[in-house]
Amino acid sequence: MLKKYLPYLLLIAAGLLYYFVKENQRANRVNKPKTEQVTERITVPAILPQDEKTEEVEARQDDPVGQGFNRNATPLIFSKHAKCRMDCRNIDESEVKEILKNGTINHKKIQNDKRGKTYPVEGFTRDKQHVRIVFAPKGEGLVVVTVIDLDTEWKCDCK
Repeated sequence: MLKKYLPYLLLIAAGLLYYFVKENQRANRVNKPKTEQVTERITVPAILPQDEKTEEVEARQDDPVGQGFNRNATPLIFSKHAKCRMDCRNIDESEVKEILKNGTINHKKIQNDKRGKTYPVEGFTRDKQHVRIVFAPKGEGLVVVTVIDLDTEWKCDCK
C-alpha cells in the first residue's frame, strides 16, 4: 500500500519544497519604504516680487545666482535621503535634472550654515508634480539634498 501512494507523497513534498524556496528567495524581497499617498491638498500662497523686504533684495545682491550655484555642474550627487524621497514621490533623476535646468530658485528659502549654502529650486515635473528640490554645491558637482512635493503630503519612512 505504501508503494501505491509513495509517488504522490513525493510529488506533494517536492511541490511544497519548490513553493517554499520560491517564496524565500532574496530577489523577491524588496526593502522599499512603505509609502501611501494622502489626498489632502495644500494651498501655498503666491508671493509676488513687489512684496519682498529690502533685506531679502540685499541678500540677493550679495549672492547673485551666477556665483555659488551652477545649474550645469556635474556630477549630480544624490544623497541617501534624496533617493528615498524621490522613490516615495515617484520622481526620477531625469525629472530632477529638468527642475535643475528649468526651475525657479526660491530666494527666501536659501540657507547658509556651517555645511554651506543650499539652494531650493521649484518647478513642475513632466507629470505635473509641483516640487521643491534642494541642491547644495559641493566641489565641482551638486548634491541633491532632498525632494519635496509641495501639493501632496506623502507618507514616507525616510529618515
